[in-house]
Amino acid sequence: MPLLGDPGHAGMVEFLQRFGATEKRPSAILLISAHWEAQQPTIISRPNPGLLYDYGGFPPEAYAIDYPVAGEPELGQQVHTVLHDAGLNPTMDNERGFDHGVFVPLILMYPEADIPVVQLSLVRGLDSKLHLDIGRALAALDWDDLLIIGSGMSFHNPRAMMSADPSAQALGEQFHDWLHETCARPGLTAQERDDRLIDWETAPAGRFCHPREEHLIPLHVCHGAAGTIAPHGEVVYHDNIMRTKVSGLLWQ
Repeated sequence: MPLLGDPGHAGMVEFLQRFGATEKRPSAILLISAHWEAQQPTIISRPNPGLLYDYGGFPPEAYAIDYPVAGEPELGQQVHTVLHDAGLNPTMDNERGFDHGVFVPLILMYPEADIPVVQLSLVRGLDSKLHLDIGRALAALDWDDLLIIGSGMSFHNPRAMMSADPSAQALGEQFHDWLHETCARPGLTAQERDDRLIDWETAPAGRFCHPREEHLIPLHVCHGAAGTIAPHGEVVYHDNIMRTKVSGLLWQ
């Protein structure tokens, strides 16, 4: 929808385009997408993965999108190594293409498709502590100017997003206040932030905002990767998409 001109996504489109144009240019991107779950942490290791149109019901132009970005096998191998050393049992995938959680934001951020990308899966079961641990393992990567992206949504209740019920907006605000405090406001210890993210279901309206948490869990990986280097994030985007609040956070 962002690439097809949906007006409800205009603010997010502008943010992603501005981010790509103004933030320091990365040498490579490691992306964790809400749209790939595997039995164990899995890394796309192909030098030219191509695209996976993992959606249905859209007009023909949605299936003609092209983003000929290269993979980065050396980075993929390094990701495998740090996850293996942490006892997380990673594996490589030599067949899968990049899903829309990869190519939609990156087309907006880096339209030239000239920054190599490695994709890392979520792990089935979506255990919040496990994904914090995955992030902590990634903190050991030795790669200059690497950008790690958690591609999901801070609010993902499709039924509520399609409704005009004002209570959905209010519940979303409650969750986002909690999320901003947890990830971005000074005053919490690192352990308190971890504990809150592990127990995110107890957050105000947590399960309403995430009936299934695959769109939230990429944030856990990013938080874990930031670790003590960036003890809390910064809210860099906070706007409405389809009448509900969504946020973007940056650790640097």
